[in-house]
Amino acid sequence: MYVFGVDIGGTGVKSGIVDEQGKIVVKSSIKTDRSRDYKAIIKDIGAQLIALAEEAKIPMSELTGVGIGCPGAIDSARGIVDYSCNLCWKNANVASELRKYVDLPVKISNDANVAALGETKFGAGKAYSDTVFVTLGTGVGGGVIIENKLFEGYRSKGAELGHMVIVKGGEPCACGRRGCMEAYASATALIRDTKRAMEKDKTSAMWDFVGGSLDAVDGRTSFECAKKGDKAAMEVVENYVKYLGEGVCNFINIFRPQAVILGGGVCAQGEYLLKPLREFVKANTYGGDTVPETEITVATLGNDAGLIGAASLMLGGGVETLL
Repeated sequence: MYVFGVDIGGTGVKSGIVDEQGKIVVKSSIKTDRSRDYKAIIKDIGAQLIALAEEAKIPMSELTGVGIGCPGAIDSARGIVDYSCNLCWKNANVASELRKYVDLPVKISNDANVAALGETKFGAGKAYSDTVFVTLGTGVGGGVIIENKLFEGYRSKGAELGHMVIVKGGEPCACGRRGCMEAYASATALIRDTKRAMEKDKTSAMWDFVGGSLDAVDGRTSFECAKKGDKAAMEVVENYVKYLGEGVCNFINIFRPQAVILGGGVCAQGEYLLKPLREFVKANTYGGDTVPETEITVATLGNDAGLIGAASLMLGGGVETLL
C-alpha cells in the first residue's frame, strides 16, 4: 500500500509517496509562492503528486489517499484551512480543491499534529501508543497521540501546547498573552535570554563565541559556552531547562504519556539538555516514584517528519473523516 504525503509550508511544499512501513519511496519539493490564490497552489500540488507517481512508476490505483499537513487552524472534518497566517489563507477548502486533480481520499491536519503522528508511528515514538511531541523552534508547537490516534480537540483546534501559561504575567507571547511556554522555551526565547545575559555580563565568554556581535547569537551560544564553564551561560541554560521542564511536567501530569518527544535545533545538545531535564521532570511531576515514568527523548525523523506524518494520516493514525 502506498499513500501521498504533503507537507505545506510558507515557502515550499514537500510531497512524497510513502509505503505502509513509513518509508519514503520518492519525494520532491516545489515553491509555495503564497502571493497567489490558494487554488493555484493546490493545482501545483496536484501536478506535483501526479509527477511523483509517474517517477515512481506507481499507478494511481495503488495509491490509497493523500495526507496533508498544513500550518494554521485546520478544520479536519471538513478539510478546510480556516486560517493560516503563514500562507495568507482563509477558509481554504484544500481537500475539495485537491480532489479536482487527484481523485483520491484526502485527510488534512495541522503541521505540528502530523509531525507528532509521524514521530510516534515511525520515529522516536514507534515503541509507544501514547506520546506528546513538542517542537522547540521559533515558537513551541506539538501534538498529542493517544492510543495511536491523533488528538485534535474540539473542531481540531486543541493541542496548542506552546500557549500554556507557565509564568503568570510573564514575558509577552506572540499570541497576545503573557507567560506562555513559547515565551520561555522556544529557540527565540533562548536567544533573547542569552543576549540579556551577555548585556548584563560584558566579561562572559559568550561575547568571544559570537565574535562580539549580538546579531550572531543563536540557540547554540549559551549551551556551548556553558559546557566550558561560563557562569552567565550556565545560568541561561539552567533557567531554560527549568522553563522547558515546567511545561513538560504539565504535559505529563495532564496526559501521562509513555514518552515526550522533543524536536528542534536545540535538541542537538543531546544529553547536555536531556539529563538535567529528566532530573527536573522526575523531581517535579505528580506522583513521583508511585506512577509510571515517562521517557523523554529526541525526535529522529528530522526534516521528513512533516511529510511522513502527513502520510500517516492515511495509515491508520489520523482523523477519521475521508474527504
